[in-house]
Amino acid sequence: MSGNEIKLKFNDPAKDSRTPDIIVQPEYGTIYTGSKTKNAEHGGFSFGDTNVGLIVSNPEMKPRVVKTLVLTSQVAPTILHALGIDPSTLKAVQAEGTALLPEQTLEK
Repeated sequence: MSGNEIKLKFNDPAKDSRTPDIIVQPEYGTIYTGSKTKNAEHGGFSFGDTNVGLIVSNPEMKPRVVKTLVLTSQVAPTILHALGIDPSTLKAVQAEGTALLPEQTLEK
């Protein structure tokens, strides 16, 4: 991905130094290494890389499964909120306006 294609999914790389100028998507399951012991890698855009389970434990929360689409970037501000700390103290939240996880995940 490059140019306008990147801007469909990410911030404009010309305006945000954290956004790459180009992204190369390898063939799914391919690991580029000379190591004989490495059998996994992190990151990527495959289903297994972008769909991550999150388990929250709190004796005051009732158990539930939430299948709402969320972003991993919502985890940190939600934890701060749960601890009574203003999530807007995070620079990323300020820059991107990151929302908390959906309220049904926070109900007690």
